[in-house]
Amino acid sequence: MASRCELLLICIFSILFSFAHSKTLKRDVKALNEIKASLGWRVVYSWVGDDPCGDGDLPPWSGVTCSTQGDYRVVTELEVYAVSIVGPFPIAVTNLLDLTRLDLHNNKLTGPIPPQIGRLKRLKVLNLRWNKLQDVIPPEIGELKRLTHLYLSFNSFKGEIPKELAALPELRYLYLQENRLIGRIPAELGMLQNLRHLDVGNNHLVGTIRELIRFDGSFPALRNLYLNNNYLSGGIPAQLSNLTNLEIVYLSYNKFIGNIPFAIAHIPKLTYLYLDHNQFTGRIPDAFYKHPFLKEMYIEGNMFKSGVNPIGTHKVLEVSDADFAV
Repeated sequence: MASRCELLLICIFSILFSFAHSKTLKRDVKALNEIKASLGWRVVYSWVGDDPCGDGDLPPWSGVTCSTQGDYRVVTELEVYAVSIVGPFPIAVTNLLDLTRLDLHNNKLTGPIPPQIGRLKRLKVLNLRWNKLQDVIPPEIGELKRLTHLYLSFNSFKGEIPKELAALPELRYLYLQENRLIGRIPAELGMLQNLRHLDVGNNHLVGTIRELIRFDGSFPALRNLYLNNNYLSGGIPAQLSNLTNLEIVYLSYNKFIGNIPFAIAHIPKLTYLYLDHNQFTGRIPDAFYKHPFLKEMYIEGNMFKSGVNPIGTHKVLEVSDADFAV
């Protein structure tokens, strides 16, 4: 038993010794120092020394995470958020080729995301929400095959949602709300086998739900579908019930019409159904009122027949960062 403990301690010491005496890859040192030179004092004051991974008695720079690969240390995570970074997206970031997580949310970044973002092949989490980024969403994001979380909400992106996002096989969470996106939501997104959360609310999107789910087997893992505050039209197709993992369906403030299909009441775990401020008509089937999981169904601002009642008390759905922590 003692020999095992000694061996474990030796292994741990060897790892720590190796990390402490490894040199940081020059490519990453150069890139981080370029970023340092372009950022405001709120970040720079805590970035002491020339080596972002730490040097001697100096710790790694705040928000920088490194790991050892062979004889070198490389930067694997960069998290610099809510520090009022002003200016264009720092293009030197795209030289950090071992990044798995890039989080620059809640700053004041402007201009486009550079197409060089497609170089970050190991990236799993890209969080740029709550900035002032503009222009189109670069299709090169579709080259990030390991991406699981993509947060681009609360910016000023324009143009259409690129179909290339459907080429991200590991994508689970896609946040595009609160931008200026136009056109139709690519039906190809339905082929994302792992997508759990899709939020395209508060844009200028058009089209129908029928178009969105036109491919067989669309959105097999989707739990949360946010289409609110757009210009979507047409009716709710009964085929939406084929998305059997849905829990939240948020259709508020669009131009949807017609009756609510009986089949939707058979989505097994449907919990929140927001139909308000559209042009729905007729009655809502009794099956909705007997659904074992349905907590809220909001119906205000439609043309339902008298006697149609909501379920629960309406409140704005808010999802915290902790719900999607990775």
